[in-house]
Amino acid sequence: MAVAVLDMSMSLDGYIAGPNDGPGNPGGDGFAPLHAWAFTPEGEVRTSGPGGELMAEVAAAGAILVGRRTAEQVDHWGGDHHGQGVPIFVPSHRPPGPSVAGYPLVTYVSSGIADAMARAKAAAGDRRVHVIGAYTGRRAIEEGVLDEVQIHLVPVLFGGGRRLFDVLPARVELEVVRVVDTPEATHIRYRIPR
Repeated sequence: MAVAVLDMSMSLDGYIAGPNDGPGNPGGDGFAPLHAWAFTPEGEVRTSGPGGELMAEVAAAGAILVGRRTAEQVDHWGGDHHGQGVPIFVPSHRPPGPSVAGYPLVTYVSSGIADAMARAKAAAGDRRVHVIGAYTGRRAIEEGVLDEVQIHLVPVLFGGGRRLFDVLPARVELEVVRVVDTPEATHIRYRIPR
C-alpha cells in the first residue's frame, strides 16, 4: 500500500518560502537556497550522491497530492509534475481554474483531504504519494491521513516568510526513520505513529 510523505525543504527557523511569496514570485524572495541540495551548481537535478538518491525517491512517486496554492503558483507544472507522468490531486472546495482543463493528470477533489489522499494512494498503488504544501500537509496530519514527513533542513535563517508548521491543533509525536547529512541540508524522515 502507498505511503504518503510530506516532503518539504525548510530553513532552520521553520520557513518553506521566503517573504513576498506569491503567484508572481513562487517561493518568495531568496527561495533558491532551500532547494540547492537537489540541484547541481549548473541547475540540473542531482542524479548522484545523497541528493541524487533523495531526488530519485521523489521521481519514483506514484501520485502527487498538492495544495491548491502551490499548484496554482506553478501552473500545475504544466499538467505533469516534473515529467513524472503521474496523477496530481489537488484538494479544494473551489472548482479549478480554466487552465486545468488542458491537464488530464490533474484532478481537483472537493470532498476533503481524506478523500483526496485516499484517491492519491489508490492511484499510487505500492509507490509513495508525494505530498507538497504547508496547509495541505497540516490538514493531512490533522485528519490522520499522512504517514511520514521528510524535512530537508537547510542551514539558512529566513527570518520571515511562510512557515511549514504554523499552527497545529494538537501535539504530534514523530519517530525518526532516517537522517542523511549533506553539506547543503540535513534530510530527516519521520514516521507519524498511529
